[in-house]
Amino acid sequence: MTTSTSPSTLAVRAESLVKVFGDNRAVDGVDLAVDAGTVYGVLGPNGAGKTTTINMLATLMRPDAGRAEIFGHDVSREPNVVRQLIGVTGQFASVDETLSATENLMIFGRLLGLTRNEAKRKAEDLLERFSLTDAARRPLKKFSGGMRRRLDLAASLLAQPPLIFLDEPTTGLDPRTRGQMWDTIRELVATGSTVLLTTQYLDEADQLADRIAVIDHGRVVAEGTADDLKASVGTSSLILRMSDPADVDDALRAIAQVLGVRGTLSPEAARITAPMSDPDRVTDLLITLREAGIHLTEMSVQKPTLDEVFLTITGRPADAAATDSASVDAPTEEVHA
Repeated sequence: MTTSTSPSTLAVRAESLVKVFGDNRAVDGVDLAVDAGTVYGVLGPNGAGKTTTINMLATLMRPDAGRAEIFGHDVSREPNVVRQLIGVTGQFASVDETLSATENLMIFGRLLGLTRNEAKRKAEDLLERFSLTDAARRPLKKFSGGMRRRLDLAASLLAQPPLIFLDEPTTGLDPRTRGQMWDTIRELVATGSTVLLTTQYLDEADQLADRIAVIDHGRVVAEGTADDLKASVGTSSLILRMSDPADVDDALRAIAQVLGVRGTLSPEAARITAPMSDPDRVTDLLITLREAGIHLTEMSVQKPTLDEVFLTITGRPADAAATDSASVDAPTEEVHA
């Protein structure tokens, strides 16, 4: 059976996926459609159902209802084919602590069918990419948590499959290494892979994802581009700062007259924020201010943030959701084909 992929085929199609653990519907009717050659972000708090959804798509759990396809291959009926098309990186390192970084990658490479020389070359390249070259011969038991995480990520990239699942790939990484991982994800997509990324980091989804699904309580509660999601919670804001604080009242009157909205004076002196529903009218406002002799030291446009989206949709801020561990996804149960 061929495992080739068609450019016109969706990388992932999920329809009404359900997974139940006792009385808990961990996944409660999830629909996803992921275009090939993109980064698709799945955003949500702990216990939202992100990891359980990934486990079903990756053939690690069998759906209790619904269906899913990877490049047109059904995950329940064709698990062996699907497994040839995917790579999975979990939330926690899965390498052998008794071996060195190089030995781990060499073993994984050989298991993937690489020759010894190919495995060695790829291992060296990945260790350099993830800044682990100096620790290549060090036993893993002497690695920090962040170093183990980087090695786990490196192992998942030994064979670049058409679809890569990255389940919270930058958890525990320092900012510099997170940036390196973001660059690696962009490179993977640029060279033909599709990436399905779960994350609790709003900036990560904003930076990387072509489209984002927000999952909460096992359901997709919002889906679209980052700009779509931001637009769904409100308009952009116009930020103006006066050169002379004495001009604030006149500027507020001009905003009301020209934009038809009420500006808000921030506690920071001479700084006004106003909803901007019609960007074309901003030019008219600037002309009005200039004609009135009102000078600006700052003018900027601020879009709603994904933090605001998350708060509006889930009813709690992202930083609270990220630390809420009252409910967690169930442990992986392997499906035997």
